[in-house]
Amino acid sequence: MRIAIDSDSNGLQLKNILFSFFQGQEQENTEIENLNYLSRYPEQDYPDVALNMAGEILTNRYDRGILICGTGLGMAICANKIPGIYAGSCSDVYSAERLAKSNDANILTLGANVIGPELAKKIVMAWVSSDFEGGRSLPKVKRIREIEAAVLNKEILFE
Repeated sequence: MRIAIDSDSNGLQLKNILFSFFQGQEQENTEIENLNYLSRYPEQDYPDVALNMAGEILTNRYDRGILICGTGLGMAICANKIPGIYAGSCSDVYSAERLAKSNDANILTLGANVIGPELAKKIVMAWVSSDFEGGRSLPKVKRIREIEAAVLNKEILFE
């Protein structure tokens, strides 16, 4: 599994901690890359960091992404605007597992001002080591994707 990680300026310190931590883990068939979007485009902010990550995932350069901002919420909102991206903000291990196992999310967002580095490490490892289980969640995930497609095709209109 190829994982990308990135952040806005509020999440930079936690991103660097997590990147170093993950590189030190013995995860078979898993690698992580620090995208460092803001080092190339310092005038941008988290919406563009999230957009860049979404593009990396949608073009299959990476299987999953981790985005970090102050709360994790802005990154999740922005990433979820991109069709085919399913992001969730987690501040506990159980939610991170469910994000993968029940929701088949391809982006995990974290809040550097909400959780500390040790909890963030546990959350990331729980999410990375979890796979979509299908089962009872499969019809729900399929329905989410059907709704997304219907809205994009203007089959569902809001007046």
